[in-house]
Formats: sequence, C-alpha cells, structure tokens
Amino acid sequence: MTTRKASTPRRAAVTAKPAVHRLDSGDAAAKNKPLVEDIRLLGRILGDVIREQEGKEAFELIERVRRLSVAYRLKKDASAGRVLDRLLKNLSAEQTVSVIRAFSYFSHLANIAEDRHHVRRRLHHERMGHQHEGSLAVTFERLHKADLRAADVAHALQQAYIAPVLTAHPTEVQRKSILDAERAIAGLVGQRDELHTERELRDNEGLVRARVTQLWQTRMLRYTKLTVADEIENALSYYPTTFLRQIPKLYQELEEALHGHAVPSFLRMGHWIGGDRDGNPNVTADTLRMAMSRQAEVALRFYLTELHELGAELSISQMLAGVTPALAALAERSPDRNAHREDEPYRRALIGMYARGAATLHALTGTEALRHAVAPQDPYTDAAELLADLKVIEESLRAHHAEALIGPRLKPLQRAVQVFGFHLATLDLRQSSDKHEAVVAELLRNARIEADYPSLDEPARRALLLRLLDDARPLRVRGASYSDLAQGELAIFETALQMLQRYGREALRHCIISHTETVSDLLEVLLLQKECGLLTGTLDTDATHALIVVPLFETIEDLRQASTIMREYYALPGIADMVVRSRTGAFGEQDIMLGYSDSNKDGGFFTSNWELYQAELALVSLFEALEASHGIRLRLFHGRGGTVGRGGGPSYEAILAQPPGTVRGQIRLTEQGEVIGSKYAHPEIGRRNLETLVAATLEATLLHPTKAAPRAFLEAAAEISAASIRAYRALVYETPGFTDYFFATTPIREIAELNIGSRPASRKATRAIEDLRAIPWGFSWGQCRVALPGWCGFGTAIEQYLSQGDDRARRLELLQKMHRQWPFFRTLLSNLDMVLAKSDLRIAARYVELVEDKRLGQRIFKAIRAEWERAHAALEAITGESERLASNPALARSIEHRFPYLDPLNHLQVELMRRYRLRKDNDPTVERMQRGIHLSINGIAAGLRNTG
Repeated sequence: MTTRKASTPRRAAVTAKPAVHRLDSGDAAAKNKPLVEDIRLLGRILGDVIREQEGKEAFELIERVRRLSVAYRLKKDASAGRVLDRLLKNLSAEQTVSVIRAFSYFSHLANIAEDRHHVRRRLHHERMGHQHEGSLAVTFERLHKADLRAADVAHALQQAYIAPVLTAHPTEVQRKSILDAERAIAGLVGQRDELHTERELRDNEGLVRARVTQLWQTRMLRYTKLTVADEIENALSYYPTTFLRQIPKLYQELEEALHGHAVPSFLRMGHWIGGDRDGNPNVTADTLRMAMSRQAEVALRFYLTELHELGAELSISQMLAGVTPALAALAERSPDRNAHREDEPYRRALIGMYARGAATLHALTGTEALRHAVAPQDPYTDAAELLADLKVIEESLRAHHAEALIGPRLKPLQRAVQVFGFHLATLDLRQSSDKHEAVVAELLRNARIEADYPSLDEPARRALLLRLLDDARPLRVRGASYSDLAQGELAIFETALQMLQRYGREALRHCIISHTETVSDLLEVLLLQKECGLLTGTLDTDATHALIVVPLFETIEDLRQASTIMREYYALPGIADMVVRSRTGAFGEQDIMLGYSDSNKDGGFFTSNWELYQAELALVSLFEALEASHGIRLRLFHGRGGTVGRGGGPSYEAILAQPPGTVRGQIRLTEQGEVIGSKYAHPEIGRRNLETLVAATLEATLLHPTKAAPRAFLEAAAEISAASIRAYRALVYETPGFTDYFFATTPIREIAELNIGSRPASRKATRAIEDLRAIPWGFSWGQCRVALPGWCGFGTAIEQYLSQGDDRARRLELLQKMHRQWPFFRTLLSNLDMVLAKSDLRIAARYVELVEDKRLGQRIFKAIRAEWERAHAALEAITGESERLASNPALARSIEHRFPYLDPLNHLQVELMRRYRLRKDNDPTVERMQRGIHLSINGIAAGLRNTG
C-alpha cells in the first residue's frame, strides 16, 4: 500500500491501492478455462438428470436441438438452421415443454457459472495486487492522487445518503423456491475451487446433482397469481446472506481505508414492496403493516442469531480476565442464573440481551424466537438501546486485552443494528396523483368546503389547499359516508403514523407521487398527511411533516416542467420553512424522483436520456439557490429498470455520467426484477455491486468528473433529441397498425396471463400503448429479441443530424469528440452498444409470422429493421467500432456462448404462441401450450438477464 511518509505534516491520507487493471486482459482461453469447466459440469449434470427423469429419447432430442443450434449460431451453418426450424415446428406439445425446460434451466445454470467466474477473476486480480474499475480501492487511489485526505472523505460521508431501493416487478419470473435452489448450487460450485482430492470433488458433484434434481422436479411456474406477500418474501430472501452481512463488511473496508475516522451509516436499503399502491389495488393498510412486520422479523431474527453465536464465542471467565463495571452490571441484570455460567459475565449479559431481543421480536411481530435459554422479557424500546448494550460489551473487551474478539462478529453486528435498526429497510409509500386528488375532492365535498374540487383551476386549488393547511381543524365529518378509495388511502396514512411510532424514524421517509404534473399534486399529499397526523402545526407558524413529499416526473412533458413545478412549490408561503423544520440531519431534504421507463415509452431512448439530463441540470440550479437561502438539499431518486430502455446499464458509469452537481453524496435508485437476482443473489457479487454505488458516488462528489459540457455538445444533443423523438413517435404512435403489430409479435398477451406480478400489465383495460405499463412494454420487446425501447429513433436522428448542410465531416467529428469527452454521451452509446448486441432481428423475424395481416407485419418489420440498421450505422460511425461490444470482450464472449441456448427458446416460443392463439375450444393440449410459453418466457429472461 502507498501512503504519505509519517513525517508529512498533513492529515492522514486515504489509503492508496495499486492501479486499476482490466479484468478481461491476458490469455482469454486460459482465463476462461474454469468457467468452461463449470458450464460443462453443470450442463453434464443437467443432461444426466434429464436422461434419468425424462428418458433417453427426450435427452437425445434435447442434445440434437443443442447441436443444431450451436452449429447455426456459432458456425454460421444455414442448413443446420433450416433443419432446426423444421424439427422444432414438428415437436409435440409434450416434447416442446421438455425442450423448453431443459434450455431454460441451462440458462439459469449458466448464470450461476458466470457469476462464480466473475467472483473468481476478481479475487485472482486482487491477489495479484490489481483492482477493478468501480472498486473502492481504485476510488481511494484517485482520491489520494487528488490530494484528498481521509478527513475530507469522512466529512463527505457525514453528508451522504445512498440507498438502493428494491421494487416489485410486474414481470418478475422467478419463484422463491427456484431462487433458493440456485443459491445452493452457486454455493456448491463456489466450493469447488477450494477442493483438491478426487473424493472431495466427487462428493461435491453429488450434492450439485441433488440440487439440480431438485430444480428439475420443482415447479418453475406459479399456478396462482403472485401476491404482494410473495413479492415481499422474494425481496427479503436477499437479506440474510447478502445485505445484512455484506453491508457491514463494506463499512469495515471504508473504515480501514480512512484510518479510523468515523464512518456514519450513510448506505441504507429501501423498499417499495408493500407501500407501492400505484396501479396495485392489492396494497392496503394491512399490506403495509405486514411488510413492516416481516421486515422487522428478518432484522431481529438475524440479530438474535448473532447474539447467540456471540455468546458461544465470548466464553471469557472472570477468573482469567476482568470486565468493566458496566459489563458487570449488564450481566447482573440478566435473568440467567445458571451455575455453569456464574463466572462468565459476557455470556450472562448476552443471554439477557437475547431475552430482550426475543421479547422485542414478539412485541413487534407477534412471532417467537427459535431458542430460549431464559424466558423473553423487557423488550428493547428501540435499536439504540440494543446498540448501547453492544457498546458496553465492546468497551469491556477493549479494556481487558480482548480487542481481537471485537472484529469477527461484534463489530459487524453493531454496524448491522446501526444500518438496519428494527425496520430493516425504509419503506416508501407511492400512489398516483389522480387518486390523491379524488380523495381530497371527496373530503372537501363531504365537509361542504368545495363541492367540485376537480373543476377548479390550478391557482384556485393552490389557494384552497394552502388555506386548509393553515387550518388546524380536520376535514373528516363524523358519520359521513366515504368511498372505499378514500377510506383505503386515509388508512394508509394513518397506518404510516403507527409504523413510524412502532419501528422508528427510518421505517418510512418518503411519499412518492406518480404522475406529478402540478404544484397542487404535492399540496394534496401534505393535506392528507395533516388529516392523518403526519403533518402537525400550520404552514404559517410551526408545521412539520413526517414524510418527504416526493414528486415523480415520468413523461417527457413532466420532465420539462419539473424545475418550474418545484420552483413554484417552494415559492409558496411556509413550504421551505416546513421542510427545514422537518429535517433529520444538517439539511432540509427534498427527494425528487425521475422516471426512466415512462419517459422512454413516451419519447424514445435518446430523448428520454436527454430530457432527464436537462431536468437534472435545471433542478440543480434551483436547489443551489434553495440550499444557499434555506439549507434545503436536493436528492435525486433514479427510477432505473433492468433494461437500457428503462434506465438500466452499469451503475458505476451511470452515476459518473450524471450532470454536474446532481450527486453530491446523495442518491437513491431502484433495483427491479431479474436485476435484483443478478446483482444480489450471490453475496460476494452483492457486496461488489454495493461497493460500486459507494465508489461512484464518492468520485462524483469529490472528484467532479462531470464538468459542464461545452455549449456545442449541448446544442448537438438537443438537435439529435428533437429528431429522435420525431422518428420514435412516428414509428410507435403514428404508424397505422403498430399497436396490432406489437400485440401480435410479442408475448405481451401471454405475459398478462402469467402469474408473475401482483399488478396488471396495463393501467387501464385498453390496448393503447399509452396505458401499458413501461415494464411489460420493455419486457415484451426483449423477449422477441427486438429490444426496441433501447435504440429506436437514434439512428434516424444521427442520420438527419449529419445530413444538415454541407458540413457532414465537421458534424461527425463533433459527435466523435462528444463520445470521447462527455461521460453522458459515452455512457449512452455504451448502453446502446449492449442493447444492439443482445438484439437479433433474425430471431425477431420469426415473430412476424404471428401477425395475421401479413402485409402489415412485413411493412412494420421492414420499418423496424431499417431503423435498427441505422442505429448500427450511427454507432459505428461515432465510435469507429464495427463489431458490437468491442470494448467489452467479457460480455461479448458471454453473449456468444449463451445465444445458442436461447435461440431454441425463441423458436419454440413463437411456435407455441402460434398454436395457442389458433387453439380451439376444449383443446386438450392448451394447458401444456400455456406452460411451455410461460417456461420460455422464464428461460429467455434468465438468458438475457437485464430484461425488464
């Protein structure tokens, strides 16, 4: 390690580590040998299981499909493609399901092998003294070179707030049973690198075979609709192995790099599941209570397990080592009177703490602890009390030469309690603005204050709402009848108050307003908070609110109005002062959420990103003034999905590509669907992904890598955006028959029938693209391998930009310069590159056969193909790379070896969709057809990974 000399009269430097090293450098064949071996092992075991379970004939059919697909994809053998096509079209329904299951499971197993290899390569490079881009080690080296001291970084972290937010996913295709089995297989594959004897490897393989057999005999699909409770359990399953253990390790790494400077608990988890009501009538006040209870149970059971293990470890006898008076008192307060532990004060103290923790678990969740050395008693009032007891143990160990016993378990447990409290994760509330408006209108009508609130114009609404916020009286009329909607929404806010009192201040912090279009949308939520006790006082004197009112700007028009709405909101009397009075830290907090998905569906890939960029710049300018005048700081909440079309892509690059001044240590971002699994199912990969968020936030905050873009760059981007949205909307919204084409060539209808989400695929019972949820929209295009939301409009826009005037060469040179020098543009093109690499119009052409009007199908597919080719040409002209993913060979190799196993799934999905849509009444094969389609959706999603 490199540090400044001890004689340097400056504050301690951030620990510097060796330089960044590309993880894909070196001999690719040698480097990938363990990966190939793992894939072969898992593939062989899967084949053995299929032969055993389904018979030799089924195995040989699957093998023939595999060989033909590999020959067609990798060897470019056209005749193999034709044979494969005929073979797949002539399979029976039973054979089709068998083949789909096999290739779907192979996609899952290949993911496990790739994840393991990713960890293996990182560990190898770290042992060699190399570090990877996005690691804390590389970030600290850059901070060191920038002459930033440890105290500077620690101070920045004092002001920081970073939160990945797990959200429910309308196209989540994984069952928890499958996730659990795959975690077990991943753990066994990971063990193989540490095994040396033939017997050890043989025993390990037997365990892998058992788990693969379990997978094959476990239903991949749900027969009943996924409930919110199921979604909650899926999200919570990542905590015991990943978040509760890996986040404390990440803090430990930070503390070591900062030489003992205090590191606050700035990295926390967030959830939407159980509080997100937008378009989901299944989320109620009871759901909110259940979500908070289950979250608390996961946290408390983890603490109890760690307390039990700590008690086993701290077997210190008072006859051999002393204790502090505080520890002696803690032991004395314990109800443990076992004579065998009379001289073991730490154990007695921990048994007493366990008893209090068990009582806390029962009080907060109604459930019982697994062990009871003594009866539960005297629950902790809050997490701070538990932390205080843990601190007593730490100080006693430190004072009596047992500091070595602090690090392994006690210190991580302390950090876990600091971060997760008794609430585990901050749960957001979310509802659509029109629902809030309807409830406010009903309250005002029943109170005889305003008979027709919806008919008021915006100035009149603001004036009325401000007047009511300054009136201490409630709006509800005793004995009046209120609709189910009004009762349900008010119950949510009332329950939120109870949850805050029960689980602590961090349990609920945000109330998100979907479709925010006016200032009154924000005021309505303040009024509902006031009605339910979450806002106290009056605006003109002493108002404080418990929940941050978070506007969500989603469409292109909403993004363009974002700064105007927030400026007018804060210009209202009393608003800024209320936000300052409600602060929990040094600054007043204002979260603003930006929607990537709907803005993309509305305006296309480039325009969505450009309008988000513009909106962020405008909001930064506004809040710089608000921070100077009132101490109110902006925190952007990025509603990113899995696909590039929904804001997906590498988080490190995305954060560093943010406009200047938008991060400043403050960021929240959503994690959804298959992306949660790919990022956090494996504990080590989970920690690396969390590390990436912290590293990127530190660099964006302290190194200011995103300088203001030159005016020429901004003007070019604006011109490209204007052309891009015209091209996108011309194809998607203005092409006659495009909606029919979409519903025919993608599995959107079948997705709507899947039991893969607790929310419907569309907000309204229509076929309009405007009403379709952005997640199923993007997911469907990914399934048929078009991935249209990730590139549509860009090619035409670049073509038109370059054709303006007679200075094509100069304009192209400017675009190339933008790619080299502007992180925003470079990241955008990198994501575009990935999307184009994962799309495949040869496969997509098969789906066109499903369009009944053949002329319509060919006409629109021709337009899609032309736009896709223009996007390719534009990307090549700007980057100079004719091959996709030339700058990301690791992903290129992954795709190359993965696609032969995806292609049969797509071919069979088309064939089954054709049969299913032509089915007759009482067709005995209809159930198998449905099952096959749903299995193919699962397998393709697993193979593409960032699918929704």
